[in-house]
Amino acid sequence: MLKGIIFDLDGTLIDTIDDIGLSTNLALEDLGYQPHDLSAYKQMVGNGFRKLCERALPDDVTEDTVDKAYAAFVKYYDQHYMDRSHPYKGIKELLTKLNEAGIMIGVNSNKRDDYTHALIKHLFEGITFKKVVGQIDGVPAKPAPDGALMILNEMGIGKDEAIFVGDTKVDIATGKNSGLKTIGCLWGFRDRKELEEAGADYIVKDADEIYSIATK
Repeated sequence: MLKGIIFDLDGTLIDTIDDIGLSTNLALEDLGYQPHDLSAYKQMVGNGFRKLCERALPDDVTEDTVDKAYAAFVKYYDQHYMDRSHPYKGIKELLTKLNEAGIMIGVNSNKRDDYTHALIKHLFEGITFKKVVGQIDGVPAKPAPDGALMILNEMGIGKDEAIFVGDTKVDIATGKNSGLKTIGCLWGFRDRKELEEAGADYIVKDADEIYSIATK
């Protein structure tokens, strides 16, 4: 049985794409650019919000334009990041069962740290997380291993006693860079092909499969 699991947040524990997409579209419209269909943002997220804004803009824009889009995005996301975001089916039950089994859980996200903590507090009341690490100034973002290793250190366990769970190639790379086995989940923002090509050790269709892997 595993002693710890590190989860990605967006696309893994929580479906946040509508709030992210809405906020980005409002920022684009402020700058005179066309909005995208909300589903298109599933391919743009994964490397932090500034990179998201860069991907949402035309390829030929200046860095100054990206900065302006990012500032506008933050303004709107501050207002809307809890509007529609919700846990995926079975996730709250999974986390509760992991708590009850004594398996420590952590979160490593490229979402800004304050948003990460606020969403977890709002949506997962009563569930205990050993450590939550969002995007922090001075700490390299995923796929760098720094955040995951901070969580492992807090858990006080070895790399062979934990696993990393996420929905994108960035998450699988993070797990590998941290020396962890990985689980790719299919209900998030990417597809099986991306997870297979990234080299996920397991690919799961529902939350119960994660519990089975953790407790075998």
